[in-house]
Amino acid sequence: MGDAFSLHGKVAIVTGAGSGIGRAIALAFGQAGAAVVCCDIDAAAAKATCQAMTSGRGLPLGCDVSKEADTVAAARATTEAFGAVHVLVNAAAATDPNGTVLDLERVDWDRVFAVNVTGAFLMSRAVLPAMIAAGGGSIIHIASQLGRVGGPGRAVYGATKGALIQLAKAMAIDHAAQNVRVNTLSPGAVATPRLVLRYGDMDTARRIGGPKHLLGRLGEPQEIAQAALFLASDASSFVTGSDLLVDGGYTAI
Repeated sequence: MGDAFSLHGKVAIVTGAGSGIGRAIALAFGQAGAAVVCCDIDAAAAKATCQAMTSGRGLPLGCDVSKEADTVAAARATTEAFGAVHVLVNAAAATDPNGTVLDLERVDWDRVFAVNVTGAFLMSRAVLPAMIAAGGGSIIHIASQLGRVGGPGRAVYGATKGALIQLAKAMAIDHAAQNVRVNTLSPGAVATPRLVLRYGDMDTARRIGGPKHLLGRLGEPQEIAQAALFLASDASSFVTGSDLLVDGGYTAI
């Protein structure tokens, strides 16, 4: 990769960094030269991600993004440790139950929105002042192809991901003058522990989920991380208010 993809001298915060796509993004950012604050509700998992970084510039933080105090503390800890923040990736996501609106309990609906959408709002609100003070930056909400197309039994998940796509557009408009770019990154089905919860095991996930994509397979976390690196870096300097689909052709069918 050329210098445009470098994150040397940059400070990034990644939520949901303890596993799956968030972990892959945090590791990719570290490899690209960034100092990375790894936030996760599972503090031990966040620490494990930082320990896996080759750069040695990782800071693990336990953080429940649905709690405003946690998001404010994460932003403060970042600036205290590294002096600035240039990139925010909102990858934290609640485990969502399958179900129609008739099946879903209110508590489940509220929890998924609290993490997926309100969490992105709270983290963005906590981080934006420091990002603006640093001269601008990039905010990436991890959405989904199901923010664009529907899926059976995925009412709450699809609703939250669609909301993130619209949130990014509004934020891109509001903060363009402050040199803050805001985009969503929408993966297709990716081989992470979340799919095991949904399908029972990864072999079943690959057998059922893979053929739904034109490329005939699930995505890998590292493939999503490379797209996140593009959006975080100067390689995407003319990209804001966009939704980058990395879905193996899922939505082309």
